[in-house]
Amino acid sequence: MDKIISKVAALGVPGLILVVAIAASGLSGAAAITVALAALGPGGIIGGIATLGVCGLLVQGLTEFGFDAIFTGVVKELMKKGETKASILEKIEKYPVSKSLKRKLREELDKM
Repeated sequence: MDKIISKVAALGVPGLILVVAIAASGLSGAAAITVALAALGPGGIIGGIATLGVCGLLVQGLTEFGFDAIFTGVVKELMKKGETKASILEKIEKYPVSKSLKRKLREELDKM
């Protein structure tokens, strides 16, 4: 059941983004879709389609694993790439996440 929910959410969020972009265009029909897709990503319509695809992948990852696991994975990957604990702590403080998640990330960093 969880996998089904993550797939539906992964499809639904890019669709909602496209609907909002279409509504913001002020146009209707094919022109609205064209303008909305071109506005969503770099490189015109193809970039907009790619942006929606990336949004779908991000949402699927978030629904499957949750914010905690995603951000913890990012911290671990930063350590693998050779960043210092001080630079990672600076990044954690800038993340737009809750204080409790920042605390968890600092604790995870201390374990490394």
